[in-house]
Amino acid sequence: MLIEKVKKLMNSDVKRLVDERIKSFLSMRNASIEDLFKELCFCLLTANFNAERGIIIQREIDEGFLSLSRKELALKLRELGHRYPNTRAEFIVNARKMINELERIIRSDSSSREKREWLVKNIKGLGYKEASHFLRNIGFLDLAIIDFHILDILEREGLIEKPRTLTRRKYLEIEKVLFDLARRLGLSLGELDLYLWYLETGRVLK
Repeated sequence: MLIEKVKKLMNSDVKRLVDERIKSFLSMRNASIEDLFKELCFCLLTANFNAERGIIIQREIDEGFLSLSRKELALKLRELGHRYPNTRAEFIVNARKMINELERIIRSDSSSREKREWLVKNIKGLGYKEASHFLRNIGFLDLAIIDFHILDILEREGLIEKPRTLTRRKYLEIEKVLFDLARRLGLSLGELDLYLWYLETGRVLK
């Protein structure tokens, strides 16, 4: 049973890794808008791409997310092995135009869900998964990041029937399943995601 598997991890050395990662997410709540934007770029890069390689690319480009032209950024992404250099460069350069609004919405008193809706509506390249990923990484821990790893686990454990397409309605339905599971375990959705990711991949990433 999935709940027992997660409890076992919660009583192992994995808990320390998860706690450290959560602490790093919470510390981002006070980060500069420049650092928040770089984290947004990481989440734009990881859509349909490897998270570990996304981390390496984020580290390599760093300030370039704020200053490189679309052409320069696409070239750099290609050199670093991204699958979609042109599209992601376009998304990032377009997102720069929203940086003041981004800061306003992140610093506002609106709920995590309201922030997510704004991101999905206003930042091209962010769906519900990517917007949730970004918000979790900057310290908002009450949203689910539903990717194929999570869908595979939930289907295997008999908790959902894997959807052909992850529509908004379906995303929110599955998020509720994860919320109920997190509540039973005494975890936030952000913590649960890291434990589930570890179950599926043997790693705790961001």
